[in-house]
Amino acid sequence: MKIEFYLRFYTHPGESILVCGDIPSLGNNEPSAALSMEYVNGEFWHVNVDTSFDKAFHYHYILKNTDGTLTEEWGDDRMVDLPDAGVEEVQLIDTWNFAGEYENVFYTSLFQDVLLPKHKVRKKTRVKGGVTHIFKVKAPLLKADEVLCLLGNGTVLQEWREDDPLTLAPEGPWWTLHLHIPPEAFPLEYKYAVYHKKDKKLLRFESGPNRMLPGDARPKKVSILHDGFAHLPNTDWKAAGVAVPVFSLRSRSSLGVGEFADLKLLTDWAVKCGLKLIQLLPVNDTIATHTWVDSYPYAAISAFALHPLYLNLEKCAGKKYASLIKPLKKKQKELNEGPDVDYQQVMKIKLLTVKELYELQKEELKTDTDFQDFFEKNKVWLVPYAAFSYLRDKQGTPDFTQWKQHSRYDAEAIRKLSAPGSRNYDAIAVHYFTQYHLHLQLKDAVKYAHDNGVAIKGDIPIGIYRYSCDAWMEPQLYHMDMHAGAPPDNFAVKGQNWGFPTYNWQEMQKDGYEWWKRRFGQMSHYFDGFRIDHILGFFRIWSIPMDVVEGILGYFEPAIPVYRVEFQERNIWFDHDRYTRPFINDGVLGEIFGPDADTVRNQFLVPQGNGFYTLQDRVDSQRKIEALFAMEEDTPYNQKLRQGLYDLVANVILIEVKNSGQQQYHFRISMENTASFRYLEWHTQQQLKELYVNYFYWRQDAFWQKEAMQKLPALKRATNMLVFGEDLGMVPRCVPDVMRQLGILSLEVQRMPKDPTQEFFNPARSPYLAVVTPSTHDMSTIRGWWEEDRAKTQDFFNQQLGQWGEAPIICEPWINKAIVLQHLHSPAQWSIFQLQDWMGMSESFRRENPHDERINIPANPHHYWRYRMHLTLEELIKEKEFNAGIKEEIENSGR
Repeated sequence: MKIEFYLRFYTHPGESILVCGDIPSLGNNEPSAALSMEYVNGEFWHVNVDTSFDKAFHYHYILKNTDGTLTEEWGDDRMVDLPDAGVEEVQLIDTWNFAGEYENVFYTSLFQDVLLPKHKVRKKTRVKGGVTHIFKVKAPLLKADEVLCLLGNGTVLQEWREDDPLTLAPEGPWWTLHLHIPPEAFPLEYKYAVYHKKDKKLLRFESGPNRMLPGDARPKKVSILHDGFAHLPNTDWKAAGVAVPVFSLRSRSSLGVGEFADLKLLTDWAVKCGLKLIQLLPVNDTIATHTWVDSYPYAAISAFALHPLYLNLEKCAGKKYASLIKPLKKKQKELNEGPDVDYQQVMKIKLLTVKELYELQKEELKTDTDFQDFFEKNKVWLVPYAAFSYLRDKQGTPDFTQWKQHSRYDAEAIRKLSAPGSRNYDAIAVHYFTQYHLHLQLKDAVKYAHDNGVAIKGDIPIGIYRYSCDAWMEPQLYHMDMHAGAPPDNFAVKGQNWGFPTYNWQEMQKDGYEWWKRRFGQMSHYFDGFRIDHILGFFRIWSIPMDVVEGILGYFEPAIPVYRVEFQERNIWFDHDRYTRPFINDGVLGEIFGPDADTVRNQFLVPQGNGFYTLQDRVDSQRKIEALFAMEEDTPYNQKLRQGLYDLVANVILIEVKNSGQQQYHFRISMENTASFRYLEWHTQQQLKELYVNYFYWRQDAFWQKEAMQKLPALKRATNMLVFGEDLGMVPRCVPDVMRQLGILSLEVQRMPKDPTQEFFNPARSPYLAVVTPSTHDMSTIRGWWEEDRAKTQDFFNQQLGQWGEAPIICEPWINKAIVLQHLHSPAQWSIFQLQDWMGMSESFRRENPHDERINIPANPHHYWRYRMHLTLEELIKEKEFNAGIKEEIENSGR
């Protein structure tokens, strides 16, 4: 059979087009084996293929860029069915599907499975004379009673008659029409339009010029037109959501902490308020130390396992074993009356009770087909995770490098350790049991949300815990000798050190990022969309050496370094030791330590003459200082000394690239704020500033864009969830363009403008593919922020809210509401608010102290994540007037 491919796509000189599909003649979906097309003119590329196929096949197009890299169009929904008997030629006339088209967002599972109406599939009817042309086009935002129709010139297209148009029928993602067009009908001009089935009325034509079909209709030939998207309004769909960690929920049936089952009540409240999305923080298991330190939800010991914290014990026990739960009622009442989560107490009760429930039910599991099915589908990660959890508890540490046995993962050894009948089996299998019930409870809650028209958005942390099951199993995928973090910002002036190892992207690329694809696949079992925590990490990550405590001494990796020769080329005075070693003189000591400077000189420094000093070996790194002071009493005086010594270590201008032989360097972030910089003469300062700006803001952009485009397209293809990017912080200029090209939604936070010339971001100026919000879990709430900086609050009150006079001292309900309304009326697709910010609009429901509502403080690496809403969800659902008020404002905003 002859197949003709025509692609309507404009290319630049040096670019070319390939067609790739799941049949041998199209490369079996291997881009390297794809078929090259020929340039026809400024509008079309073309290729003929003589092939045979015994089943339907899919295909897509690839752009080969001038640098040899490949850009694949979005989607895999073009399919060629087995043609009718007698057909000898198929002509395909296609339109390139740019990943950044707004409409592609509406074909993700979040919209297709939850939020958009379903259109009934119409039975195919026979076409008199046989089908010669099949028109296919997409229009994701049609309402329930709307269909697409086609109008055009000539009798075959009804002579543009609006009272009796040709209607299309849904087939998968496409609206489709099968026609017999005789040869004399060509050429044709046509348009798609929206038609109301019940009212039998044409509502609107698509915009733009008429579409043209100059083709022919030879015998035994079928032409299939994939016309892309109908040119209809694509930015009208908007919605609002609520963001809250599961652990922060409070209900009468939960035990001291929010549980997966509570998501049903949260869904009920969301429906009453007209909210379409619930956004959660990560819900993976973080049990490492069995202390409150494990409350940090971004330090998962498994990227696949769910956290036992969220297990509802009553549902796990069922009616049959309910008697085991009854004695916990008193403790449940006590924990539920507490203002916050008592993580340690809750975990102690849940883990002990789960073990008892497992002992009672373990024989039943052997014949439970649902459990066995869950185990078979998940054993690739489940068995190692369960073994890891067992070994962690047996050895008393998650640090597998200290384990006496199994410190190196060996699949065969773990298989034997975990084998049924082994003496350790029950201690390991209890984790299978726990994960199974967590899976059931989360799936049940998500189904309930879907049934009520509410989508669930998850969160994928950028890092993994250093002593996690993932690092134990595949250490080669990570740089275990580095820490990941973030450079300084207004919320963490010393930067952030998350303690996670950084990714070895080169190693991950070898198997096509299989670990990430498995991770996304696991997420898709439960979530409709997900937030990529710190998406900037896919461009470059802030890497911190192991001997450093504070993020301020990190640097971007990968990055194009500053070469020593560049200093010579720019006539900049260069002294390796002066720039890379802590600059310490009497003046610096006085600035940092004041009256304690002599104590520091005597105890920690080595005099070098002329009032200059170096650090003693025992304190020449931040880790050594940390270890030294860990043995001392944690008094305010010792805290001041420790921080001062940290600052001395960080008082450098350059960080040498490891093993570069003093030839390559990174600039220390915030160089201008160091005493080392201030003690340089003015001319050298100006020269260094110019090179610093070049290093951070100019030379890296193309390089970082290439890094991101090697990873993100492949990872985005691995899932049909809607992808949200958390693109906050020090954002490279290339980031918005990459996210636009890939159709990844950005995050726009009012008090974190991406334009450095602006004090605040105006939600009215948001792009459409974005989430706007006044606060995130890493910030204070609207009310808390209002009381933090009086000058900023006053400026915001006058300039952003347009109010005269002096700003109120506290954030009164009407102010909180005004800020919420700013975001609801934004052009962004999503307005998502922390639950606390919704409740802040009411004098009755807001918490008394706004600072008790904060979830995380990024500047504190040892923060206890324990915020819990002060009302129960049952109480919130009953507040008819408050909920109706939210719904009215959402509807008035067009969401």
